[in-house]
Amino acid sequence: MYVAAKGGEAAIAASEALFQQWKGAPTPELIKAIAESLPYLVDRVMGEASLYAPELAALAIAQAGGDLYEAVLLLRAYRSTQPRIAYAQPVIPERMITVRRISAAFKDIPGGQVLGPSLDYSHRLLNTDILDGITPDETGHDLSSEQTVHENGASPAEPDGKYPFVADWQRAAGLLKPTPEFPPRDGADIPDVTRDPILMPAPREHRLQALARADTGGVLALGYASMRGYGLIHPTVNELRLAHAEIEVTHPVTGAVFSAGRARVSQAEVVTSGDKTGLSLGFAATLGWNEVKLIAGATLDLEMNQADSHPAHKEEFVLYHTEPVEASGFCIHFKLPHYVTFASSLDNLRKVIATFYSSDADKPSAELAPMTGRTP
Repeated sequence: MYVAAKGGEAAIAASEALFQQWKGAPTPELIKAIAESLPYLVDRVMGEASLYAPELAALAIAQAGGDLYEAVLLLRAYRSTQPRIAYAQPVIPERMITVRRISAAFKDIPGGQVLGPSLDYSHRLLNTDILDGITPDETGHDLSSEQTVHENGASPAEPDGKYPFVADWQRAAGLLKPTPEFPPRDGADIPDVTRDPILMPAPREHRLQALARADTGGVLALGYASMRGYGLIHPTVNELRLAHAEIEVTHPVTGAVFSAGRARVSQAEVVTSGDKTGLSLGFAATLGWNEVKLIAGATLDLEMNQADSHPAHKEEFVLYHTEPVEASGFCIHFKLPHYVTFASSLDNLRKVIATFYSSDADKPSAELAPMTGRTP
């Protein structure tokens, strides 16, 4: 706190009030508009806060004035106050309702390519007509006469939204190692990065959880560096999926498993042919739909598996330096008062100058005067 700021607490309160006046007070209408019109922004905040709550994420964005790091901090802080009342059943990827599913590794994949909702194939032109109140159909394509999406969000090609995995086909063809058999695990037994500190080497669960809630920009920067040649692999997107997952919970009284709702989830797999035994696969998944983060995250997952990866792609470096709340908090804390430590540094600097430049001939032309806050 700026205890040394002129005006003290009153100045701090006035500063916050000025911020609220400048951006306007959040309203239920604004929060609803953010949730409906900016779903990918809401997804990013939910993913990095590790809490699936679209309305609360929209509230955090509005309350923070669009500052994503502040919004993530607000949502994480709220999350830390809530009790954990149950553990959901593991999400079975094959049972997700997939609305977008593409592969860059193969033209024809089992089940076919499903473009789904995306701007990847559109012209990047700013539609200034909207500023004049004109909102024409930019595609010029009449969607009203076509059944493009089912009620459950699935593509008409597969009404149930269930598609086989490209990796399974590759394993059957001997291109990927078989998936190890693991016994069923209770959710309470899975290491939880929100409760346990990450130790190195990190458990597989911690690595995937850390990537799931890592800062999108940080993951992209390190992943891009690897792709440009500062890493040891060049990834190919094996499969990218955007889907809705059923959140199934065991009833505490009856013991029956029921659906508590659906959540938007996404996952990506990338492969590289660098391994002499076949393809190597990297994986990442997160709450919400965030394609660029997942492609970069799966690349880093694969990069961190290398025996001697680039220093900036080692597990410890990646997981610690893509943590959004800790990274932004450490950076922002430099705005807080450092008067005492900085004054101490100046005292040491003056002593060095006095010791080594004490003669008039060697003295610097401009003396380093004490900082008084007054202009000479």
